[in-house]
Amino acid sequence: MEHINKIEIQGTIGTIRTMEISDEMVANMSVATEYIYKNKAGDAIVETTWHMVVVWGNTTKTDLSRLEKGMKVHIVGRVRQTKYIGSDGLEKTFQEVIAHEFEIIED
Repeated sequence: MEHINKIEIQGTIGTIRTMEISDEMVANMSVATEYIYKNKAGDAIVETTWHMVVVWGNTTKTDLSRLEKGMKVHIVGRVRQTKYIGSDGLEKTFQEVIAHEFEIIED
């Protein structure tokens, strides 16, 4: 049996930080996705989820230094979960998307 760890999201960039590591650009960003549904009263409810995303320059033909808040993006990648001990001494869990494919969606 093959194991699959794949996520595909399309959303809007929130915060973004780019840096260079060993002559390669890396972008760490938050990406918001929305799920819209109607409640029993018929009102539209918008549920926003924020995803932390890591994009390495070698996974895309996009110039990562030109990324800006508000851009729409499409990402395919895998989910990575990291555990650490917080300053309060409790174990915390952090999830992020490691991008394999990344593209800017032009309006």
